[in-house]
Amino acid sequence: MNEISPTPPAFEKFASGQSVSRKEDPRLLRGEGCYTDDIDLPGMAFGYVLRSPHAHGIIRGIDVSAAREVEGVLAAYTIDDLKAAGYGPFPGSKLLKNRDGSDPQSPARYALADGKVKFAGEGLAFVVAETPEAARDGAEAVMFDIDPLPAIVDPEEALAPGATQIHDDAANLCVDWCEGNFDAVGEALAKAAHVTRMRIPINRVVVATMEPRGAVGEYDAPSGRFTVHLGCQGVYGMRQTLATAVLKIEPDKLHVVSKDIGGSFGMKSQQFGENLLVLHAARDLGRPVKWIDDRSGAFLSDFQGRDMIADAALALNEEGDFLGMRIDMIGNLGAYMTPFGPVMPSGNIMKNVASLYKTPAIAVTCRCVFTNTVTIAPYRGAGRPEGNYIMERLVDAAARETGRDSLELRRRNLIPADAIPFKAASGMEYDSGDFPSILTEAAAASDWDGYAVRRKASEARGLLRGRAVTSYLEVTAGPGKELGAIRFRPDGRVIILTGTLDQGQGHATAFAQIVCERLGVPFDMIDLIQGDSDELKMGGGTGGSKSAMASGNAFALASDAVIENGRQWAAHEMEAAVQDIEFAAGEFRVVGTDRAIAIQDLAARITAAASVPDGLPGSLDAELVTDTPPSAFPNGCHICEVEIDPETGHCRIDRYLAVNDFGNLINPMLVEGQTHGGIVQGIGQALMETAVYDDDGQLLTGSFMDYAMPRAETVPSFDIRHHPVPATSNALGVKGCGEAGTSGAIPTAFNAILDALAPRGVTDLPMPATPERIWRAIREAAT
Repeated sequence: MNEISPTPPAFEKFASGQSVSRKEDPRLLRGEGCYTDDIDLPGMAFGYVLRSPHAHGIIRGIDVSAAREVEGVLAAYTIDDLKAAGYGPFPGSKLLKNRDGSDPQSPARYALADGKVKFAGEGLAFVVAETPEAARDGAEAVMFDIDPLPAIVDPEEALAPGATQIHDDAANLCVDWCEGNFDAVGEALAKAAHVTRMRIPINRVVVATMEPRGAVGEYDAPSGRFTVHLGCQGVYGMRQTLATAVLKIEPDKLHVVSKDIGGSFGMKSQQFGENLLVLHAARDLGRPVKWIDDRSGAFLSDFQGRDMIADAALALNEEGDFLGMRIDMIGNLGAYMTPFGPVMPSGNIMKNVASLYKTPAIAVTCRCVFTNTVTIAPYRGAGRPEGNYIMERLVDAAARETGRDSLELRRRNLIPADAIPFKAASGMEYDSGDFPSILTEAAAASDWDGYAVRRKASEARGLLRGRAVTSYLEVTAGPGKELGAIRFRPDGRVIILTGTLDQGQGHATAFAQIVCERLGVPFDMIDLIQGDSDELKMGGGTGGSKSAMASGNAFALASDAVIENGRQWAAHEMEAAVQDIEFAAGEFRVVGTDRAIAIQDLAARITAAASVPDGLPGSLDAELVTDTPPSAFPNGCHICEVEIDPETGHCRIDRYLAVNDFGNLINPMLVEGQTHGGIVQGIGQALMETAVYDDDGQLLTGSFMDYAMPRAETVPSFDIRHHPVPATSNALGVKGCGEAGTSGAIPTAFNAILDALAPRGVTDLPMPATPERIWRAIREAAT
């Protein structure tokens, strides 16, 4: 054979740690994206969901006969049709136990209302027609008879004796959970020199993804196989649950496809009724069926986020050391229980409220409650921002009450770098971090000592100025399974496959950087597949800021397997011993010689080979299902300064700085983008976003006319800095960053507002701190 010594590809600029431009963007900017509403199949019909106008009531009857007579209408379905077809309910939660060891009460949730409606917006009927307009016309012809019942939207009212029961087969109190060292916490509170006690409500938010939900269903009668196109956060998990629990079929009889997804933030990871409705209609009608929600429908039916109440206490000694903390949570789950719904106000509070402080004892209780509101599900952080918000509100209040500097109180209680690994009172063991150095760096970068000058300048303009510092730590999602597969195609391109799913994070770029760095394959020749369940033998999905750890780790291990396959083939091609083959910079080389072959040339030779010699792998390809590494602990320090006009209550974010430890950064530019987005969402919740229901269970903030969202003018240019301390728990040293911005931003922005208002006698506000609430608080404090 001819010995080949090619020049290694210039891949270094695409390696991990480089701010490589997103390879997804050119296609999207050219308008070549394919979102759910872009799916256009031959013979496709269109569906519309008729939703209940009542928040609570007994369904006496639903008559769809007139709807079926409307021109263009093909079919109209109710819960009776779905039950006749044998479909099951969507799963509730089995992720935690009550304090007595029993399972949570999780009433059945079907694709359409069954017997009662439990929230305004619950589906009553599904109408399918030749056009979207005809489907809507048909829905208007549906006749229904509902006896209204009293609605409950306040979780504490739902817990009151004699309260109306939301479900006939379950109490309003569906979870009663606890965890922690209650004896040690009780002792700490009893002996403390000072105890800060607060009630901390955490407002409900609407997810408001840029792309509303949608689904397109197909059914192939000869094979008995369904296909659903939708936006989600992992096609493998979506297929497994929808097939086995709801459709009652084998998973291989359902094909789930997700292409481009216009945002999710946790919401689209859930199972929704429309996913089943389009599949049922497609099989019944023998043609594809599309359903796309409008914004009004999204406000009424998309699962919402947050909505908790914390009664919290923090004990300190004379020197200001934290001795213990107790948190008593109430979680409003809305009308139904999603799989992760009760975990957010319970286990995730316990894990995250400990933060990066050396508090020796923590105890948390949680009561989860059903109400006549839209169901709660994960929303960016899913208990992580809430836990940090509770802790940071306590620390700031403790500093004010004891006359201490808020920054120095934090510094005193931070876990020192030489104490790591550190077993927190939450039970989590922190493997890495340098929390005091990050606080010091952030304070210096923010010109902490120059604040007094800026405050005087604000006062000279008639404005109140406030600032806040937050030290935060969050616990990413824990162990699981994830796929990492690498395939070499005959045309020279390399396909990488995994079960996490991008909704804007930039997976195709970051994962290609990992493979490019490890295998020396040109970055532009790497293509990612993650949205086709037929291609995946496993998939843990995206969530909990774990994609870089789960898929990144899987690709690292798959790359190692590719290299091992390549060493065997290279030894064969270059007539050398396997132990004499080394791999570097995209080349297999015989040690101590100039005999080498590039990995893609080797892959091409294997493809062209007439047969595979005995003892050699069939290709360079590798496909591994790997164990996801343990939780990592992204952390950092945020500092915010605000100005408030006391005459109007208007609050302006003037300065915002964040120093973060996300471990090793695969792509700093993507990390910064994720951080920006998280901070904006946190500021949105702190200043303006809130879902408001009236006493009848009607959503008063049901459009963007009433539900405020942050805009570019809401925030300043952020100063984002990195202080990476690599994680030791995974091969890449990464920690996750997708939700951390929100965890830091909510307490930082809100505490800065309270700091500005403190001279006027305002010590607390309900979140969000809207101009009206600020204005009113100033005037009430003055009377």
